[in-house]
Amino acid sequence: MIRLIAVLAAVALMSGVQQHNDPRLATLLEAIRVKHRLPALGGAIVASTGLVAMAVTGVRKTGTDVPATPDDLWHLGSDTKAMTAAWIAQVVERGMLSWESTIGTVIPEETAGAPGAFRNITLMQLLAHRAGLVANINWQEAARSAATPRAQRLAALRTAAGTTLSSPPGSKYEYSNLGYVIAATMAEHVTNRDWEDAIRASIFTPLGMSSAGFGGVGTPGTIDQPWPHTGAGRAAATNGPRMDNPEVMGPAGTVHCSLADWSKFIADQLGGLQGRGKLLTPDMYTRLHTAPFDGNYAFGWLVTDRPWGGGTVYTHAGSNTMNYAVVWMAPKRDVAVLVTTNQAGPDAEQGTDEAAGALIQLHQTSK
Repeated sequence: MIRLIAVLAAVALMSGVQQHNDPRLATLLEAIRVKHRLPALGGAIVASTGLVAMAVTGVRKTGTDVPATPDDLWHLGSDTKAMTAAWIAQVVERGMLSWESTIGTVIPEETAGAPGAFRNITLMQLLAHRAGLVANINWQEAARSAATPRAQRLAALRTAAGTTLSSPPGSKYEYSNLGYVIAATMAEHVTNRDWEDAIRASIFTPLGMSSAGFGGVGTPGTIDQPWPHTGAGRAAATNGPRMDNPEVMGPAGTVHCSLADWSKFIADQLGGLQGRGKLLTPDMYTRLHTAPFDGNYAFGWLVTDRPWGGGTVYTHAGSNTMNYAVVWMAPKRDVAVLVTTNQAGPDAEQGTDEAAGALIQLHQTSK
C-alpha cells in the first residue's frame, strides 16, 4: 500500500488534481455523512510526499443546496496545537528558549507576585498538559483587556498567575488550552513577534499553505464557505471570522485552512519523522512526537498504538463548538487521514471517527 500511495501522490502532484473529489472517497464519505446527519464532511489520505486523495460531500449550510467543495476552508480547532508546538520548537532550536525554560524566568515582570509553583512551570510541562493549569479562563474577559491578541495573552498570563493550580506541575495530565496560550506567550516574548505573524512566516509560508488563516470562515451572511453548526445540528445565527473563540486563544485552536493545505502540514510531520521535514531538524521532529513524563501526550499529539499503523500512531481532534476536525497519522506506514465537518457535538465526533476508520480501511484494502 505504501508504494500505491506514493504512486497516487506522484500522479496527483503531476496532474494538479489534488483538490478534485476522488469518487471512491466521495461515495464512502457521503454514506457516513447521511448516517450521522452532518451538513458537510471532508476527508483526505496523505503521505509524506503530499496529498494522495480527498473528497468533500454535503452542503455548506443545512437547509440549503449550496454544495461544499474541495477548495473550502475548515476550522481545525485544537489541531492548531501541533502547529503552535512546531513554531515553538523552531524557537528552541534557535536557542531562544529551552524545554526547561520557566514562565517566571522568561516573563519575570508579569509574574513577579505569582506563587513559586506557577513561576517554575516549564515550557515542556505547558506543551504536554502537565502544568497543573485549569483548562480555560474567562477568555471573553481576557479579550476585553487589551487591544491586540498578544497583549490579551499577557493579560491571560496574569490571570493564570492568580488562579490556584489544580495539581503540582509535572505530576498529572490535565488538558489545558490555557497552557498552550502561555507557552506561545513565552515564545512571543523572546522573539518579540506575535503568534499570528510567526505562524504565517514559520509554518504557513514555508509549506505553501496559502489558504491558512485564523478564526471562523466565510463572509458574514453569505454561504461562501462551510457554515458553522451547533452540536444539535442547527446552523449558527451567522458565520464569518468572528464566529470562533476569541483571538487571544489562537495558539490553542483558531487556525482554518483547506484540506489540501492541512495535508501539507501533516505531510511535513510524516516526512520529518523520516528525516526529511522542511521545518525542523530530524531530532526535533522526534522530540515533538515523544510523550514526556511517561505519559501519552507529546507536543500537540496524542500518542497511542494501532495495528493498522504498524505500532505507534499519533492523533488529535479539534472543535470550537461549531466545527470538528480529526487527524490520525501513522509514520511507520507513511500515511495519515484527515476528516473535517462544519458541525460540533456527538454526531460530528462519531461521524468523523467513523470516516477516519473508513479511510484507514480503504488504505489497507488497497494493498
